[in-house]
Amino acid sequence: MVVAIRIHETGGPEVLRLEEVTLGMPDPGEVRLRHTAIGLNFIDTYFRSGLYPAPGGLPFTPGNEAAGIVLQVGEGVSGFKPGDRVAYGSSLGAYCSERIISAAPLVKLPDSIADETAAAMMLKGMTARYLLRQTHKVKAGDTLLVHAAAGGVGQILCQWATHLGATVIATVGSAAKAEIAKECGAAYVINYSEEDFVARVKDITEGALCDVVYDGVGQATYPASLDCIKPRGLFASFGNASGAITNFSLLALSQKGSLYATRPTLATHVATREDLLANVADLFEVVSSGVVKIPVNQRYPLADAADAHRDLEARRTTGSTVLLP
Repeated sequence: MVVAIRIHETGGPEVLRLEEVTLGMPDPGEVRLRHTAIGLNFIDTYFRSGLYPAPGGLPFTPGNEAAGIVLQVGEGVSGFKPGDRVAYGSSLGAYCSERIISAAPLVKLPDSIADETAAAMMLKGMTARYLLRQTHKVKAGDTLLVHAAAGGVGQILCQWATHLGATVIATVGSAAKAEIAKECGAAYVINYSEEDFVARVKDITEGALCDVVYDGVGQATYPASLDCIKPRGLFASFGNASGAITNFSLLALSQKGSLYATRPTLATHVATREDLLANVADLFEVVSSGVVKIPVNQRYPLADAADAHRDLEARRTTGSTVLLP
């Protein structure tokens, strides 16, 4: 029996319904895949709530990353065969036991990376890679502010940036999460539930501020994040965990030191096969070598996806979470 989480109307976690589905044969260029682990990400809640409209409309299956085993390949598919271990991080429809998927976003998994690790790291890890190597090419001596540093992307950013020689200032929402950020290499950790993070950044940097702010939080940290950036530095807003920024001001960028700002997404950074493979090669290297560790701290049955969404949105999770079909 093939099952999938389906969304027939957008809203809260209660709209996530487990249903039986029927799959046909893969068309040319497609693969039939059996999932072994599925990644949970904040972007899943954006599609569920309707903040991001599903490209194919309603109903749809959420989820963008997973790992699994190839069962069948369609005509014209090269590079994959039944039995291959594969993963992906940018294809809507992951919350299911099996699916038909285009071969384009799939990558083979090396023996050094377990299925749960892959499912937990593909979207988050590829996001961290483009933020660190493309959005702002981090170099030794840079000072970075990473918001939500105990989250899935945040933990990867802290570890990878520290490896690159940057000084990481991390923000978190609790003492327990502060310990996680420290373990991930953050040189300084600010508990924003107890401290003014702008004042602490100014104190830590002795007024020099940061080269870049990586902000996946959104509404709750804007516009204060701009006050942490040195002149001609970069505000990289890549998520909306607290809600979308609705009061963005171009004039503020001028007033605060000719700042740059960007709102990047993973899809445009892995739009070609060449870009995808370059991103994944870097990611697999840092994970396989142990430079970046991917802790899977929460596991839920696929049928309990609604509970996983509730915990994610209530900030009760740390690191990465997987759904198990």
